[in-house]
Amino acid sequence: MRATVPHPNVNAVLEERKDAGIPRFSTLSVDGARKLLAELWAPPKNPEPVGSVRDITIDGPAGGIPIRIYTPDGSAPFPVLVYAHGGGWVMGGIDVDDGICRALTNAARCVVVSVGYRHAPEHPFPAPVEDCYCATKWVVEHSGVVHGDPDRVAIGGESAGGNLAAAVAQVARDCAEPDVAYQVLVTPILDYSFDTPSYEEDPEQLVITKADEEWVWDHYLESDLDGNNPYASPLRARDLRGLPPATIVTCGFDVLRDEGVEYAKRLDEATVDVTHRHHDDLVHGFLGMLDDPELRQAREAIAEIASDLQQSFSG
Repeated sequence: MRATVPHPNVNAVLEERKDAGIPRFSTLSVDGARKLLAELWAPPKNPEPVGSVRDITIDGPAGGIPIRIYTPDGSAPFPVLVYAHGGGWVMGGIDVDDGICRALTNAARCVVVSVGYRHAPEHPFPAPVEDCYCATKWVVEHSGVVHGDPDRVAIGGESAGGNLAAAVAQVARDCAEPDVAYQVLVTPILDYSFDTPSYEEDPEQLVITKADEEWVWDHYLESDLDGNNPYASPLRARDLRGLPPATIVTCGFDVLRDEGVEYAKRLDEATVDVTHRHHDDLVHGFLGMLDDPELRQAREAIAEIASDLQQSFSG
C-alpha cells in the first residue's frame, strides 16, 4: 500500500521544511496557519495559460460566493468541473489552488469553476458544504454564463475539497438535484476518526500529521456529534448507492490513505463505478507540486484525472 520511503523529490521537500524549521499547522493559530499555507503554496509566478479566467460572485445561502471560471481554448459548450480547494476547511482559497485548476482545465478540456467557500471556524460545518452545493446548482442552472454543458457537470477537490466534493455528491443524490456526472476525490478527508493504521505513520515522512487533522476537524465542527453526519464524514453514509462515478486518488504517505481506500471499496460494493489511483511513494498535497520538473507524478496524476473526466463526459 506504500513504498518503504517517500519519492526522493518528495523526501527532499520534507527535509527542506525540517531544516527551515517550518512549523506544523496544528501548532499555530488560525491566522498563522492561513499565512503559512499561503506562503508554502503560493501561485506560480508564471501561471499556465488557459483560454480565459474570470472572477465573479454568485448569490449564496449567506451572501456572495466568489468563484473563478477557467475556460479552455476551443468552442463551447464545455463540460464543467466544479472544484473545491484544500486547506482543512480553514485555510487555502481560490488563489492557492490556481495552478491545479489551470492544469485540469487544459488537460481535461473542460471549464473549471473554483469555489471560494466560507471557512471555519468563522463558518463551521455545514457552511462550506452549503456553499459548494449552491455553486454546483448555480453552474447547472446558469451553464451559459460559464460556457458549460449542464448535462456534463462534475464535482471535485483535494483534501478538504475532496471531502466537500463527496458531500455535495451525496447531497445532490439525496435532494435529487442537480445531476452530478462525476466526482473526483484527491486524497480526501472522509471520516471524523483518527484510528486507522495510516494515522500511525512516521510523522517525519508526512506533510500532514494526525495532530494536524485533529486541529482542522476541531475548527470545522461545532460539536463532536456533527462528525457522525455523512455530509461531514461521507464515509459514514449508510448507503452509497446512486452516487455518481468516481475517481479516488490516495497516497502511501498520508494519514488519510485508509479513508480513501475504504471509500473506494464501499463505492464499488454499492455498484458505483470507481477508479482508485494509488501512489505508494507520494505524500498528501503532491498534486500541488506541479512546478517541480523532477516530480513527474503530479503531472501524470493530472493527466489521469483528466482522462477519467473525459471518458465520463463522453459517455
